[in-house]
Amino acid sequence: MWDPATYLTYGDLRGRPFHELLARVPAERPRRVVDAGCGPGNLTATLPRRWPSARLEALDSSPEMVEAARAEGVAAELADVGTWTPKPDTDVLISNATLQWVPGHADLLRRWVGELPSGAWLALQVPGNFDAPSHVLTRRLAASEQWRTRLADVSLRGADAVGDPEDYADLLADAGCAVDAWETTYVQRLEGDDAVLEWITGTALRPIRAALGDADWAEFRGELAELLAEAYPQRADGTTWLPFRRVFVVAHTP
Repeated sequence: MWDPATYLTYGDLRGRPFHELLARVPAERPRRVVDAGCGPGNLTATLPRRWPSARLEALDSSPEMVEAARAEGVAAELADVGTWTPKPDTDVLISNATLQWVPGHADLLRRWVGELPSGAWLALQVPGNFDAPSHVLTRRLAASEQWRTRLADVSLRGADAVGDPEDYADLLADAGCAVDAWETTYVQRLEGDDAVLEWITGTALRPIRAALGDADWAEFRGELAELLAEAYPQRADGTTWLPFRRVFVVAHTP
C-alpha cells in the first residue's frame, strides 16, 4: 500500500524533476496528455495549465494514490502501467518516477513507441540512485542474519532497476525516435532528525513495511536510522544533505 501523505512530505523536492522534465517537451497543442503513474495527482493537476485544450488521462496502480488524485480534482483511473495501452490520439505520454517499479520496462517503452501516433512525445524520469548508501544499506540490513528470514519474501530493487541515460537513448533511438537524455544529481536539503530515513520511508521502504508487523518495523527502522545517520551526517543547523541522482528522457516518435 502507498501512503500519499507520507509520499508528499517532501512534495516540493519530489515535484521538481517533473517540472524540469516537462520543460523539455515542446508539444504545443496535444490532443491527449497522459500521466502514466500519476501518484497522488498533485503534479498531474498542473498539466491543464500547460495544455488547456488537451484531454487529460491519468492512471496509477495504487488505489490509495488514485483516491488521493481524485481528491485533487484529477479523473484518475486504477490501471497497471505495464499492461496499459495508449489511445490513438495520445500526443504526450508522461511517466514520472514510475518505471523503476516496472520490471523489464525497456520492452514496455518499445511497445509504447510502436503504439503512439507519429510525432508524439514520450517523457520519462526515473531515480538513478539505487547504488546510493540509502539503498545499499537498506539491502544490506535486510539481508543480514537478523532480518533475512523475516524479509525472505521481500524483493528490493538494485542498480539494475533502471538504465543510464545512454541505455534509454540507445533503446529509443533504435526504435526510430529523436532522443534527448540526461541526468541530474540534486543535492537535497532535508530538515529534521532521521531525515533520510523519513525520505525513503515513503518509497524504497514500502515493501519492507508491508512485510513486517509494527514491532519489527520499529526495530528495523531503528537499526537503519543508525546506519543512515553515519552515511548522511546531520549538520549543526539540523539539516542533512541527500544527493539524489535522477535520469531523464524525452523522445519524439517518428
